[in-house]
Amino acid sequence: MNFDLTNEQEALRQRVRDFAEQEVKPVARQNDEDQHFDVGLTLKMAELGLLGMTVPKEYGGQGLDNLSYIIAVEELARVDGSTAATIAADNSLGIGPIKDYGTEEQKQRYLPRLCKDRLWGFGLTEEDAGSDSRGTKTTAKYDGTLWHLNGSKIFITNSKDGKPEFTALLVENKKDGFTQTPMHDKMMWRASNTGKLVFNDVRLSDDCILGKPGEGSHIMLATLDSGRLSIAAMGLGCAQGAYEMALAYSKKRVQFGKPVCKFQAVAFKLADMAVKIEAARNLLYHACWLKDQHRPFGKEAAMAKLYCSEVAAEVCDNAVQVMGGHGLLKEFDMERFYRDQRILQIGEGTSEILRLVISRAIGCL
Repeated sequence: MNFDLTNEQEALRQRVRDFAEQEVKPVARQNDEDQHFDVGLTLKMAELGLLGMTVPKEYGGQGLDNLSYIIAVEELARVDGSTAATIAADNSLGIGPIKDYGTEEQKQRYLPRLCKDRLWGFGLTEEDAGSDSRGTKTTAKYDGTLWHLNGSKIFITNSKDGKPEFTALLVENKKDGFTQTPMHDKMMWRASNTGKLVFNDVRLSDDCILGKPGEGSHIMLATLDSGRLSIAAMGLGCAQGAYEMALAYSKKRVQFGKPVCKFQAVAFKLADMAVKIEAARNLLYHACWLKDQHRPFGKEAAMAKLYCSEVAAEVCDNAVQVMGGHGLLKEFDMERFYRDQRILQIGEGTSEILRLVISRAIGCL
């Protein structure tokens, strides 16, 4: 088994890490404080090629493999969760379904713009539907000519009769009856765009259907499988960044005449962080490898998302402990990492739902 990354993947990691350190890190704390979605920073990421990373080049994308994309998300999350969330939601949840299920006309219409300077979101969650995705209340009724869309969605990143069936629909901004309301005062990802979407008799033609009528559940589940890889990458990057902060702090902070990393209690915490981050990275990269080989990866994606998100929680908690009071101050980025990691056990399938998915995959339920 070859665990080496390709030269291209290593070069991509370095490019994104340099960008994160030079462009994202200087503004991340203030953007978080101001709840500011940084359009300029997002356009810079577009120039770097971080929109439409796995989209074929003929549609304006980078044509990269899934592991390369996940490495990019990991490197952004190592510095800032809000910035990583923008890229993760856009690539996995927004662009991904159009790339995988769109007609040729839809791909030609949307993908070049989305790879250049536009964002797209995926509307699943409602007031009474999330983990229970089939509890969706938003309706689309056909009058023989047009679809009439009514309902609402919440917590959407990059928001900008008879037996019911679920169908995926493409809705552009500025459609009559479509409104977006930003959601503020979040604990985490305060610099990402999160909103409530309301559809009041939004009228859509047949060419807005993604896939086929009735395929919505299939598209949704497949999209979540892919999305779980990106959330796992965010957990991995978050854990890596928190670990590096705690390690650097422990080598500078002196107590009783020596750096605190020389005390076994602290050294063992750091050692455990390093072990779990390495295990998380191998689990996630293996799931990405399966997807790139066009093999089933749903179970492994669920495992990677579950484990990486919980490793992020444990590492951030222990990193705060290592840094003591300084880990609780806004002037130290650890405070922001501690807040940002909490969503990772909720979004793209809660830890409880993922354990249910894994239990079914191994034949227990």
